[in-house]
Amino acid sequence: MTTPDNWRKSSHSGSGDGNACVEVAHRHPHTAVRDSKAPTRAVLTFPAASFAAFLDALRKPTRE
Repeated sequence: MTTPDNWRKSSHSGSGDGNACVEVAHRHPHTAVRDSKAPTRAVLTFPAASFAAFLDALRKPTRE
């Protein structure tokens, strides 16, 4: 996978310069993730379906 150039941050990435988050880029069939504070360092890639399942799990309310 080549490094994607369409990195996006969450609108909830913190105040100021918005560097308190990760950035995500989609390049079929993978999703890439990097640290917004160190964008030139390592990039993690995941199969798009696996990353979508991860996000779905995060969105589910926790049970106490």
